[in-house]
Amino acid sequence: MIDQALDGKIFRVVSGTARELGVRAFVIGGFVRDFFLQRPNNDIDIVVEGSGIALAEAVAAKLRTKVSVFKSFGTAMLRWNDIEVEFVGARRESYRANSRKPIVEDGTLEEDQQRRDFTINAMAFSLQQEDYGDLVDPFGGIRDLNAGLIRTPLDPDTTYSDDPLRMLRAVRFATQLGFTIVPESIESMRRNKQRLEILSAERIADELNKIMKTPKPSVGFYLLDECELLPYILPALSNLKGVETVDGRGHKDNFRHSLQVLDNVAEASDNLWLRWAALLHDIGKAPTKRWEPGTGWTFHGHEYVGSKMVKGIFSKLKMSQTDDMKYVQKLVSLHLRPIALVTDEVTDSAVRRLLFDAGDDIDDLMILCKADITSANEQKVERFRRQYEHVKEKLVEVEAKDAVRNFKNPITGELIMEKYHLPPCRQVGIIKEFIKEAILDGVIPNDFDAAYALMEQKATEMGLNQ
Repeated sequence: MIDQALDGKIFRVVSGTARELGVRAFVIGGFVRDFFLQRPNNDIDIVVEGSGIALAEAVAAKLRTKVSVFKSFGTAMLRWNDIEVEFVGARRESYRANSRKPIVEDGTLEEDQQRRDFTINAMAFSLQQEDYGDLVDPFGGIRDLNAGLIRTPLDPDTTYSDDPLRMLRAVRFATQLGFTIVPESIESMRRNKQRLEILSAERIADELNKIMKTPKPSVGFYLLDECELLPYILPALSNLKGVETVDGRGHKDNFRHSLQVLDNVAEASDNLWLRWAALLHDIGKAPTKRWEPGTGWTFHGHEYVGSKMVKGIFSKLKMSQTDDMKYVQKLVSLHLRPIALVTDEVTDSAVRRLLFDAGDDIDDLMILCKADITSANEQKVERFRRQYEHVKEKLVEVEAKDAVRNFKNPITGELIMEKYHLPPCRQVGIIKEFIKEAILDGVIPNDFDAAYALMEQKATEMGLNQ
């Protein structure tokens, strides 16, 4: 079976070249893990007891391909067909307390395997002629792979303290693979959680995004919470946890609800930023929560507060501050609107305004809105779903009739200034806003002639036609 994994030309060339150079080479890490999981993987890591760069250059010459050398890291990489191969010399590492960058020295294969994050990523295939394809697994990676366990090769306190990113990687692999983190690792993460402070925001965000892209991302966030890492990464999300009760009346656990909405969206869409909007849609509920006698628990304006909080969360994680963030902010601020506009009669005016405010993101907003319908009360869920379908039908009807999804005012500021000999001024804005409101309220149709006639009427009222 393993012979099939190493049957490709690239492995034979690496094996033969290593023999010529008098060094020992092994395939290690993700390729080995994914072979046993029967997952495709075109990224091959080669560890060499000797110079990884020298072996890479010699292999590249034989394959007549280019090699990229990264001397400061002691690594080299080449591409051949659709395969990416990275070479590194076997090494042992030691760490300073204030950095996850190791002090590196040459080492043996086993010392290199010790420095790996998890046993399932420390397995290697030999490329030596005498034992070609043999599995080298000193830490029981194949055992843990078969049992579905995430375990560190060394004592977890050493592994996680040395490089705290491994704690997030443990959660990510458990989420991606459906594996279980062993109890001693979870306990170690709790002890070492403050070590997250030395990580760059970009590395944290990268792991969060990989969790977000899994089929059921809630698994990762429940694990982050269980390991006590969540308050260090997303404290605003952690603040949603728990249920407070006054006079026997409690509110829903908004943390659990948010994760349910996230999973619901993940079933419907692979849009990463829509998933972020789902995770953060109720983020404003913690700061807006109030108990009002006679009313109960309220979260007035949480959608607006939450949309403003998005910027701070994205900034702390050094994530996109441009269109992606604005998209998330928009969906968070609008997420209540579709269901909130339902009464006995869904008015065309309310639907036009929703289409205008959501624009091209209306379909994603409706996915989020539907995902947000969660309750243990089946009758309540069914009522909201009927309302949702009613709004959805009305959106299609009004959009077909009035074309306001990507609304552009038929009357431009330039036209108003030219017609009435005005410089840029407040009067121009008043006329434009008046026409926009008239179209959205259905007073006039969304066409130029009707808008032009209304412009002249308004200009006369303002004394501009004299």
